[in-house]
This record gives sequence, structure tokens and C-alpha cells, in this order.
Amino acid sequence: MNSFNKEERLCNVKLIDKLYHNGSSFLVYPFRIIWLAADSDLPFPAQILISIPKKRFKKAVDRNLLKRRIREIYRLNKSEMLYPFLNQRSEKIILAINYIGNEISEYASLEKKFISAIQRLKKNISEPVC
Repeated sequence: MNSFNKEERLCNVKLIDKLYHNGSSFLVYPFRIIWLAADSDLPFPAQILISIPKKRFKKAVDRNLLKRRIREIYRLNKSEMLYPFLNQRSEKIILAINYIGNEISEYASLEKKFISAIQRLKKNISEPVC
């Protein structure tokens, strides 16, 4: 279950556009999480997009390093934290993780912040939208 398949990545341009225009967002530094409830025809409970701004990290190696770290953190934590919660509620979401920090953080600190971001996401999904 600790895999990260192509179907779990958000690649559909229409869905990405819909996510950024209609999605709910919150901030857990250094992450900005944008999420939107999706149609039930998705193959996985969540599809994810990871974004690192070129404006803050000019070198591709820095952006790729951060993407690899965030992808690995997501891959290891999704089956314990996110997927059971979504399956229990029979919900499917699309999710964008934007890195808004100014420096390259260590893996351990990123993981701690990411786990708190997932907890906040679960809380936001549980609350009814007014």
C-alpha cells in the first residue's frame, strides 16, 4: 500500500483549474494545502499535486529535492492517516500541496509539519461547509 501510482497524481488540467478556483485552502507553514471534494469516479481516495515555486527556488535540483521529500512523506503517511479516514467517510478529494517556505527544510521537520497539515485537513473535511 506504500506506493505512489500515476493514478494518485493529479494531472488533469481541468481538475487542477477547478481545484485552484473552487477549492478550500489553509496554511500550515511551510505548506499551503488546497483541497476540493471530487467526483466518485477517481481510482484512489485522493489525487495529489505537489508544487514548489520557481520564484523561490531558482535551481531545479532544489525544487526536485523538496518534491522528492514531500512525495516520500505523503507516500509513507497516506495509508495510515488519510486513506482510512476518506474510505470510512466514502469521500474522494483532490489535493494540492504548495511549498511556501523560503529555505530547504530537513526531512524530519517537513514530516512533522505535513502530519499536522493532514490532521487539519481531516478536521476541515469533517466540518460541514456553510
